[in-house]
Amino acid sequence: MAKVQSSNLGYPRLGEKREWKKALENYWNHKISEEQLLSETKELRLQALKKQQDKGIDLIPVGDFSFYDHILDTSITFGIVPKRFNYEAGKVDLDTYFEVARGNDGAVASEMTKWFNTNYHYIVPELVDAKPQLTENRALFYYEEAKKELGIDGKPVLVGPITYLKLAKGNDDFKGLLDQLVPLYGQILKELQDAGAKWVQIDEPYLATSFDKEELALFEEVYASFKNVAPDLKIELQTYFESLDYFEEVVKLPVDAIGVDFVHDHGESIEALEKFGFPEDKILAAGVIDGRNVWRADLDAKLGLLERIAKVVPKERLIVQPSSSLLHVPVTKASEPDLDGVLLGGLSFADEKLVELVALTEALNGEDVTAEFTDARAALGAINGSHHRNNAEVQEAIRNLENVEVKRDLPFAERIKLQHEWLQLPLLPTTTIGSFPQSPEVRKKRSDWLKKVITDAEYEKFIETETERWIRIQEDLDLDVLVHGEFERTDMVEYFGQKLDGFQATKFGWVQSYGSRAVRPPLVYGDVAFTEAITVKESVYAQSLTDRPVKGMLTAPVTIINWSFVRDDVPDYVVANQVGLALRKEVEALEEAGIRVIQVDEPALREGLPLKRSRWQKYLDDAVYSFKLTTTSVKNDTQIHTHMCYAEFEDIIDTISALDADVISIETSRSHGEIIETFEKVGYDKEIGLGVYDIHSPRVPTTGEIQENIRRALKVIDARQFWVNPDCGLKTRKEKETVEALRDMVNATKEIREAYKVIK
Repeated sequence: MAKVQSSNLGYPRLGEKREWKKALENYWNHKISEEQLLSETKELRLQALKKQQDKGIDLIPVGDFSFYDHILDTSITFGIVPKRFNYEAGKVDLDTYFEVARGNDGAVASEMTKWFNTNYHYIVPELVDAKPQLTENRALFYYEEAKKELGIDGKPVLVGPITYLKLAKGNDDFKGLLDQLVPLYGQILKELQDAGAKWVQIDEPYLATSFDKEELALFEEVYASFKNVAPDLKIELQTYFESLDYFEEVVKLPVDAIGVDFVHDHGESIEALEKFGFPEDKILAAGVIDGRNVWRADLDAKLGLLERIAKVVPKERLIVQPSSSLLHVPVTKASEPDLDGVLLGGLSFADEKLVELVALTEALNGEDVTAEFTDARAALGAINGSHHRNNAEVQEAIRNLENVEVKRDLPFAERIKLQHEWLQLPLLPTTTIGSFPQSPEVRKKRSDWLKKVITDAEYEKFIETETERWIRIQEDLDLDVLVHGEFERTDMVEYFGQKLDGFQATKFGWVQSYGSRAVRPPLVYGDVAFTEAITVKESVYAQSLTDRPVKGMLTAPVTIINWSFVRDDVPDYVVANQVGLALRKEVEALEEAGIRVIQVDEPALREGLPLKRSRWQKYLDDAVYSFKLTTTSVKNDTQIHTHMCYAEFEDIIDTISALDADVISIETSRSHGEIIETFEKVGYDKEIGLGVYDIHSPRVPTTGEIQENIRRALKVIDARQFWVNPDCGLKTRKEKETVEALRDMVNATKEIREAYKVIK
């Protein structure tokens, strides 16, 4: 009798200690050659494959590796490179690949945005004038490498053509482009089949979004074509991040296996399976282990779900797998020996999830997994029963939220006058988003402090010195509203996680955000509580150095939970409200200390939007509530700012207004000003800063480029509403390029002010 198989959908690229990131950045900084980069990343890639092999995964993904981003990889595979990078034909060299993602002196980088509702960013394909061609069969290369080096008959991973085109720009001739891509995909599949590959995983997460049912005909046509060209290659059509609106139709598509998310589906996938059944000629790849969070699985509950599934789909036609690629979690909790034992026991990173997958697979196959299940029960019982998840004071405050006022005393139109009276800012005031470069010296001082090489006093003195230096730089640049630079912070979320009860920072819990940029999401493992002022000391010190206003800088609740690994035993909105109550006290402490411009950033609000439109309103209402819970207790003349970045904002423009922030800054440069079209249609009655240059690229913008972005915005936004700022924080940039870019920004603004000087 055939056995249940285990499968993985993708493995983290970063490496346990961010070795991948370091190799990339060493190459970009000309410290290693291309040959060295290829050698180092190959070693990491093979280590990851060997680990999956040793843990007993049956179907191991290959080709999930990337030098930057898997959507960019797909573009490069088909020669889809914007004209400004002077590519003509043939295999795309590595430097051009990186220039598309990062820009160069003569060409701006391609747009970057969030991968569905995650914090992973992808490089948006540009399809205008695209002439797809197969430049290289990456999937075949990685398949043959795994087979040759490790004897692994892997499962190549591809991004499906429909999802790829849906995520692209300039796809006005969608069907025409699809018709061009399908034969190229077919060639890839045929070559894989000829090389002996048995399985291929084609990711079509678009199937888990809300779309017109008529579009299913495209999937039927495309995948019938694939089966025709490579009949002996088994295709796993993979969906994730949500349930399927058209479950009955999707499972009948002409493929060999359907991958379904049984974790982030709100319980709808099992209901659909039981209602509609499952084709007898297909395998169900059941995503039952959470690929996006780090908490240990309740193996008893997961086995119960799988047994329920097995009543519809016989076990011999089942694959056990994560709900999505493990790209979204750290590599291993073995790197965290210093964590509290109860918390550590409740965690499961990528490597531990592989063990869980194998345990569930063995349980279904009738093997003895008593030890694994007993250990899981004990670990979950310990963390759920701990005092961290049973804080009576926090839970009582949540129950009494109806008694908390979440509305400013005066409407915006009245309070903004009070703010203008004391701020006395010029037309088109300039500012930055918050952080300044975390130089090697800053990082070394923090490392030395953490290792106790230097004392607390020495570290604090260094932070003060660096803060004062950048206050002077900002004054010299003639910025109007300053920031303290956030030199004491490792990350805009992790820092707050280090200061609030209920959070825990990790040492090596890194995940990829974009390119080589890694973040270390804190663990929200208990009830969240405020214990002491978090940002007041640094903000007050910075303000003491200058007569210009200095912004207090906080991260808002929804971003904190979207960029953290949040406990999965209570709803997210409960955690967001706990965070909101804690940060409300911090906002009040800043105001009490004399900080009267306070920025509470929500860059991740849009990215957390559910894939199903039917769930949008509840999420947005909860997000607005937690933001206002944080910000609305201040006086009318205290100015509240917020910031959002890299998302499709037109979907939530009403929500942005409902936040009732006095000033909002939004990315516009990397998306080439497309958000401005939304304001052309909708309008906006509060003050706004549309980021006028892209900080994620090392290139310094020209004054002319910045002026063009400002002028375009001023066509639809009153100059008296408009702030000028970069599109995000400057933490990742180098000092020289930061100063040059800000100087260009200020000079561009001053020239435009002259043109508008008649406006009072």
